[in-house]
Amino acid sequence: MSEIHRDVEFGAGTTDETFDLEQEPETKKIEGRTPWQLARARLRRDRLSMIALTVATIVVVMAILAPILDLLGVLKPNDFNPELIDPALGGYPRGAFGGMSWTHPLGVEPGTGRDTLSRVVLGLTFSLIVAISATLIAVVVGTVLGLISGFLGHWADWSISRLADMVLAFPVTLMLLALSGMFIDIIGKVVPNDNVATGIYIVFVLGFFGWPTFARIIRGQVLSMREREFIEAARSLGASNRRIYFKELLPNLWAPILVYGTLVLPAYVSAEAALSFLGVGIKPPTPTLGNILANSVNYASSVPIFFLVPGLAIATVVLSFNLLGDGLRDALDPKADR
Repeated sequence: MSEIHRDVEFGAGTTDETFDLEQEPETKKIEGRTPWQLARARLRRDRLSMIALTVATIVVVMAILAPILDLLGVLKPNDFNPELIDPALGGYPRGAFGGMSWTHPLGVEPGTGRDTLSRVVLGLTFSLIVAISATLIAVVVGTVLGLISGFLGHWADWSISRLADMVLAFPVTLMLLALSGMFIDIIGKVVPNDNVATGIYIVFVLGFFGWPTFARIIRGQVLSMREREFIEAARSLGASNRRIYFKELLPNLWAPILVYGTLVLPAYVSAEAALSFLGVGIKPPTPTLGNILANSVNYASSVPIFFLVPGLAIATVVLSFNLLGDGLRDALDPKADR
């Protein structure tokens, strides 16, 4: 180690100092961040999106725990409580605000006395099962067909695009209503439970009519990526189309997949509620947010709390996932204006 000595005068005396010439000042190491780390940082700065993420997480956790709590007897969605119903009032709940009490914090159902909170929480589970299943079908089918259409082009692109146009040409609600009887009967021959057959029918129809929009989104993304250098490198190394689809293109498509999934899921929650109101959805006593709301319409003026609770539950789910989708879109887009 190189050193230098010098005498330093202090008044009448001198002192000897030693300096290390190889000693360098400490520098702070600069660490790079991945795109996902940058996206998380942008998402955390968005307070509204973080609130929406918290609410959506609570909703999903409640939906997961509801069947377990039902089995443990904590939730009692199908327990009738006739003592809480006043026959002199036409079957309306006893007490104010729809029979609210410490035992039944959100009141009871008119005519039966079933606990509203238990039915709404368990109904949230079945509504999310339908919505998530339909979303997965739409996302998976749309992603695969969008990848093939955008990458291969030519006849494959033309065929898939015309198929998507044909599917989009059908009115979804009318098709659901018109085909419900025939297809539910066909599914019912395999699945003995009518409500399960109805749920399967709704899932597949919503998923079938939902994939074209997503396929177009993925196709547009693939068209912009298929001529880039990393795709050309994979081709030059002899990679198959399947490998390019799932190893090269798909990892770069997680942003639109995630954003679209969080935006279409609440739309399917609303669709399930609308179908229940039209008489095509899952029937009681199996609770869903849709059939609870459809039943509560009859008591909207006389027992408004019974109408507001499922309505607010649907609004909370839809709003939280929509805001989360908007926040993810902004966080995953580095060019977005914030």
